[in-house]
Amino acid sequence: MSAAKQRKIPAPTTNPETQPFWDAAAQGKFLLRTCTECRKAHWYPRAICPFCFSAKTEWVEGSGKGKIYTYSVMRRAPEPYAIAYVTLAEGPTMMTNLVQCDFDALRVGQEVELVWTPTEGGPPVPTFTPT
Repeated sequence: MSAAKQRKIPAPTTNPETQPFWDAAAQGKFLLRTCTECRKAHWYPRAICPFCFSAKTEWVEGSGKGKIYTYSVMRRAPEPYAIAYVTLAEGPTMMTNLVQCDFDALRVGQEVELVWTPTEGGPPVPTFTPT
């Protein structure tokens, strides 16, 4: 089954901690928080490193590349969609949507790349499509 019609995505809720991410998203840049102490990237964006608890984190532009860790296709929705966990090339795993693809052709471990998907009245959200 192919995804013919894309569902509408509400605008994300922002806060001071995530605002730089959404500002960059509006410019087509995918930012990740990276710890300057342990050098690990993390998702979702937050100021404190979840690995070593350092407050020394910085924004780094991500590659937008990853692999499907797991996914589920919501076929009973008015507009079917695929939700997934994608493990980014930089290490973190993020929850996202898979778009512009044949849902029946999706596979765990499949390589994907970033696609910005518009929202209703806000910045675009990061979604992924198979490469």
